[in-house]
Amino acid sequence: MDFIVSAFSHWENALAVVLVLGGLIFFHELGHFSVARILGIGVRTFSLGFGPKLLTLRRGKTDYCLSLIPLGGYVALAGEEDSDTPVPPEGKEVDGVLFPPEELFSERPAWHRLLVIVAGPVANFLLALIIYCALAWVQGQTYLLPVVGDVMADSPAAEAGIQPGDTILSIDGKAITTWNEVPESIGAGQGAPVSIVLTRDGQEQRLVLTPKPGKRANAFGEEEQAWLIGIGASTDASHVGSRPLGPLDSLKAGVRHTWEMIAFTCESFAKLIQRVVPLDNVGGPILIAQIVGKTAEVGFAAVMGIAALISVNLGILNLLPIPVLDGGHIVFLLLEMVTRRPVSLTARDYATRVGMGLLLLLMLFATWNDLSRLFS
Repeated sequence: MDFIVSAFSHWENALAVVLVLGGLIFFHELGHFSVARILGIGVRTFSLGFGPKLLTLRRGKTDYCLSLIPLGGYVALAGEEDSDTPVPPEGKEVDGVLFPPEELFSERPAWHRLLVIVAGPVANFLLALIIYCALAWVQGQTYLLPVVGDVMADSPAAEAGIQPGDTILSIDGKAITTWNEVPESIGAGQGAPVSIVLTRDGQEQRLVLTPKPGKRANAFGEEEQAWLIGIGASTDASHVGSRPLGPLDSLKAGVRHTWEMIAFTCESFAKLIQRVVPLDNVGGPILIAQIVGKTAEVGFAAVMGIAALISVNLGILNLLPIPVLDGGHIVFLLLEMVTRRPVSLTARDYATRVGMGLLLLLMLFATWNDLSRLFS
């Protein structure tokens, strides 16, 4: 019986991985497709999945396909191939379908092509925004209550008599409702004595203590200067608060969270280049699958949260100025808009080869890290 339950759980995790990764890539391609159709650019194929086609349905000039491998999808635009051959006045025949010049991607103004390329990463950011807004609306805003969990020995807090389980009510007269406000209020005095009002066993107590200078690790493991009193938050589930959010507040929370994740991801890339974040932290598909699989065991909301974060990462990764990725095409198009002539086919071909090599090396490196973690 345990074997059956375990097998069912593994299938659930595998399904979560397929739906998350496939859905994110498919939504990315849907962004390219939607903007291309809005601008009247011909689409040869729009496929759910990739690899051998299982089912094809033609509507107008577009083949809508269901393909074998469900991890994503792709969009094939009419006239997207690089070519120095002039387009005949009647247009170009692709896969037995004649597309007039105005429907060919290559014949469109640079800013039209730029909008189509940018639409993919933007779709990923939009998806993350939708997920974060939905989670905020359903779950409300959760936060840690200002309840003390740990007290360091020989710290100002220990000397003043603060104990685990104490609830902080105010610091220097400012009401405290969440744990995040505690370090902010303590650091605001820049080392000056602080007055703390707390409750213990239903009784209020007022304490005065002087913070000490110290160091605190940030999200990237860097040590930053801070004023500390030697306490940590309680992580007990009963000390987590929540308040419901209406539609407008949910939208605000979703926008704020999406922007924070975009900024955090960009900073992570910068820290990686600066070697602040070790290179062995770089992960590939195996690590992503492991994270999604473990998150699936927690619940649907957790899966959606990690899906939104991966969507942000996918959007930013595609904006990197590497030929083959959307960012490389954006660079070419910006150069074309500045110089008023397209980058030569030879230069684009050479850059694409270099970009493909760099991307392949990155994928091999990430997979090596994944396998090293898997077998360590």
